[in-house]
Amino acid sequence: MFDVIITGCGPTGATLAAELRLHDVRVLVLEKDTEPGSVVRIVGLHIRSLELMAMRGLLERILERGRRRPAGAYFAAIDKPAPADLDSAHAFLLGIPQPVVVQLLEDHAVALGAEVRHGTTVTGLDQDDDGVTVTLGSGEKLRTRYLVGCDGSRSTVRKLLGVGFPGEPSRNETLMGELAMSAPHEQIAATVAEIRESEKRFMIGPAGPGVYRVVIPAAGVSESKEPPTLDDFRRQLRAVAGTDFGARSARWLSRFGDATRLVDRYRVGRVLLAGDAAHIHPPIGGQGLNLGVQDAFNLGWKLAAQVRGWAPDSLLDSYQAERHPVAADVLDNTRAQTALLADEPGARAARRLLTELMEFDEVNRHLLEKISAIGVRYDFGDGPALLGRRLPDVDVKPGRLYDLLRHGRGLLLDRTGQLTTGGWSDRVDHLADPAAAVDVPALLLRPDGHVAWIGDDQPGLDQQLSRWFGDAAVVRTNGLW
Repeated sequence: MFDVIITGCGPTGATLAAELRLHDVRVLVLEKDTEPGSVVRIVGLHIRSLELMAMRGLLERILERGRRRPAGAYFAAIDKPAPADLDSAHAFLLGIPQPVVVQLLEDHAVALGAEVRHGTTVTGLDQDDDGVTVTLGSGEKLRTRYLVGCDGSRSTVRKLLGVGFPGEPSRNETLMGELAMSAPHEQIAATVAEIRESEKRFMIGPAGPGVYRVVIPAAGVSESKEPPTLDDFRRQLRAVAGTDFGARSARWLSRFGDATRLVDRYRVGRVLLAGDAAHIHPPIGGQGLNLGVQDAFNLGWKLAAQVRGWAPDSLLDSYQAERHPVAADVLDNTRAQTALLADEPGARAARRLLTELMEFDEVNRHLLEKISAIGVRYDFGDGPALLGRRLPDVDVKPGRLYDLLRHGRGLLLDRTGQLTTGGWSDRVDHLADPAAAVDVPALLLRPDGHVAWIGDDQPGLDQQLSRWFGDAAVVRTNGLW
């Protein structure tokens, strides 16, 4: 029997597998595709995702394969620079080909001991009080204690569970790809600038010598699940721009819709959902991959705690309690951005007003923190503003804070030198550092980097250690238990 089976080895599934392996959970990942995807779409890793990669020692490997871009002009493509003093050591966007980041995350999971089977489909599941029986397309049956569906927007696991997926279907489709074009760059740039005065969803930008990244509204919504053709792009370019700019070959082509849906439940018994299996939305602002990876960081240590037997009763349920509202907020901000991009008088007026409002630093900062997920605050009850938020990668005595989180354990950052993790020391590390760059006496970090407690008293700390890390272990002292 496996501890956890994950369906789907995209960014969410691979990240979750690695997080579970940090706690010695036996993990099997089932991926239906036998080969990496042929669409070399460039995706953006936002600030919070870059911070999470830094926490697990992956950031340098990922930076080598990507391209840094400024952190501004995300919300509805309104061209405003990011505030100069963003509260992060990684205040930029990283553009990186999706197959590259998927392979890096899968390699990381495998290096930690996860097993990945490609070319394997799931056709059935049946759960009971002790586990889940998973039926494969080959007819083989596998047994696991927990199953997590990370198998995308058409999730088989979600459908087998019968979980509701309410929301709106696609009403508009967009073509996206990288094309070689023979028209002069000056002509392309001038035409794009003119069209974008009224059609904000249209974009053509350089992607190499003679090659351009193209985003163009499509006519209607296609029923096809296949990528569009070069002729489709030429035809739509002529319809929108009056010319196809001499488009003659393509690196990759794809289409996406603006369907917006969120599951009713993230968990049914021993089966859970994460990533696009739980939520879909238009790619405006580039939040989709990031949202799934952040789901995995939230779920991984909680599910591992359940498997290892020390999870408090409510811990696994906190996955939905925390991540469902975050996804709902992402869906709402993509709905708002979609409305602001429409070519209608009301939408244009709203966009002009928001552009003016974003001149105020507070507005610009709020929207950027929303898109980049550094503004997420989980509801841990009343307390200081930092409670429930993520802690930036601050300076500490050994160097950088995030280097201390690589093993997926909790951390007590203690400036008082008077506190202890006691019977939780097998799950929570302790750093006594009076010079740590935080303005509170002490704080408790969860494995996902969110602040679970702030204070200076041992009873208060013990209460929160028990809340998040279960019962204290019996500590042996002087040869006695």
